[in-house]
Amino acid sequence: MLRRLHRAWQAWQLQRGRIPVRLWQAVTRDLHALRGLSEPEDVRLRALASLFLREKTISGAGALEPDERMRTEIAALASLPILELDLGWYDGWHEVVVYDETFVVEHEEMDTYGVVHRVRRPLAGESWGEGPVILSWGDWQHERAQPGSGHNVIIHEFAHKLDMRNGAANGMPPLHPDMERRAWTETFTAAWERLQHRLEHHHKPWIDPYAATAPAEFFAVASEVFFEAPWRMHEHEPALYAQMRQFYRQDPLARQGHR
Repeated sequence: MLRRLHRAWQAWQLQRGRIPVRLWQAVTRDLHALRGLSEPEDVRLRALASLFLREKTISGAGALEPDERMRTEIAALASLPILELDLGWYDGWHEVVVYDETFVVEHEEMDTYGVVHRVRRPLAGESWGEGPVILSWGDWQHERAQPGSGHNVIIHEFAHKLDMRNGAANGMPPLHPDMERRAWTETFTAAWERLQHRLEHHHKPWIDPYAATAPAEFFAVASEVFFEAPWRMHEHEPALYAQMRQFYRQDPLARQGHR
């Protein structure tokens, strides 16, 4: 009953207005991760992005004031990972905060001796459990100018939100009923350990080395590659690609082809 009511509410919201077609086309035509979308997929993504903008607030930090193009671009890329899922995967939080450039955060960290240190760290993005997604627009624009690089801070942070649907971010998002937890865990663990081995032996990794810092970061960075450079993941870690394809219900390699 509640699901039907929610769908009716979403249909009513879409009747009130979607992202204008010209704006949508102008914003999305050069986004590498959207390359190869079929017409029905593009229509559904536009609808999802329109609902995203109605359900979430996108606000600027400092002097930055997000315009309609910026808001549409963020909504489009945020909606791509849930194209074959639904907007309910983003329930429980309400805001995206956008900085003009890399921002600095302070965290308390405990070292191996039990001493707590206050650390200042520059970031391109951050996701809080039930709090906002925080993005650096400058960092994203730098990544945007390098199509096929496998970097996408927007997808990265929204992948963290999906991961957190199970509680803390740990690289284990809620799996679908037709997926096996054991297969997911074994595949991700093996791929993560191979990455650690490559880095320890100073071999060039197929993925950003930041993925090796924690299972949660491995999932988020792998999600970037899955959508931005799927051929790379399929070439180096085909079993990992298969698990990601099952989870996201999408096959970017089939859409985009090989590089």
